Amino acid sequence: MERLTINTPFALENGAVLPELTVAYTTYGRLSPKQDNVVWICHALTANSAAEEWWPGLVGKGKLFDPRHHYIVCANILGSCYGSTNARSINPATGQPYNRDFPLVTIRDMVRAHQLLQAHLGVERIRLAIGGSMGGQQVLEWAVTDPGLFENICVLATNAQHSPWGIAFNEAQRMAIVADPTLYDDTEEAGRRGLEAARAIAMLSYRNYRTYQQSQAEEEPGKLDDFRASSYQRYQGYKLHKRFDVLSYLSLSKAMDSHNLGRGRGSREKALGQVQANALVIGIQSDVLFPVEEQAFIANHIPRARLELIDSIYGHDGFLIESEDIGRLARPFLEGKAYLNGYAKYTFRQRKNDGFGQLVKRALPGTERF
Repeated sequence: MERLTINTPFALENGAVLPELTVAYTTYGRLSPKQDNVVWICHALTANSAAEEWWPGLVGKGKLFDPRHHYIVCANILGSCYGSTNARSINPATGQPYNRDFPLVTIRDMVRAHQLLQAHLGVERIRLAIGGSMGGQQVLEWAVTDPGLFENICVLATNAQHSPWGIAFNEAQRMAIVADPTLYDDTEEAGRRGLEAARAIAMLSYRNYRTYQQSQAEEEPGKLDDFRASSYQRYQGYKLHKRFDVLSYLSLSKAMDSHNLGRGRGSREKALGQVQANALVIGIQSDVLFPVEEQAFIANHIPRARLELIDSIYGHDGFLIESEDIGRLARPFLEGKAYLNGYAKYTFRQRKNDGFGQLVKRALPGTERF
């Protein structure tokens, strides 16, 4: 991991200013003389710049993104505890950590930090930008902000604006965190219980009913307490506490809530219409946090877009787990061998009363090559 430090003020979207900015990043491979081999990976909420660690099925020798052929860049997002400026960073104006005074950052702020790194690395063209969930939000925002930069983008399990449903999940997690009276204590255990509870809440949105039914069902029919599902929730909370900072979790969940491509641009539809890149949009059928109609909306409004759906028992987490299916869909796209099939569009056919429904494909005539 390397760090880029910007020693000039960095103005945030909400009007606050960071006196200086640090961006942690990791690169793999070498930039080709023609700059035609750049793959930029945008990571999600609690990941880091070491993409081969959290996406091992896609990044590495012999994988879809191979450092022998690609120049792979992954930057740690602003507000994260994995090396970039965050709530635990020292505020140069006070000589003390920001802590609760760390300002609100947005997806747009994160993208502007990526752009500073892009300039530092001398990258003028990106062959493919890819990201899932919050990473996909960054890719979309960047593709709208600088349409001419990207040849291709691939977004997975993401949306054009964070939904009331997603915001509600995030707020429930923040309520759990701030209910922990130790949150701002000066100890290593500060906010531990709140963060663990928040992660347990989040897991319910990352997976789904069938995931738990398949992996956490009891084998002892007479059991009365200490169920596998209970233990699983506690374990997931413990794991996150051991590797992540609670104040970063608060910052980044707020940043996700801020995501709205249409803010200041007329509408989400108009914003997506500005994207010039070829777009592969991947949804996961069992995703209850970012349901597939959100990906259909993206694909319907990007001029050159293709929607693909993955069947997965893992719900939203499928974008991290289903590497084989993702590689199968993304490889021909990356290699320029995929077809748009007449820019097929999708309609969400909603059932009465319950709000659920299905996507219906509306194929248009003609076949266009990416």
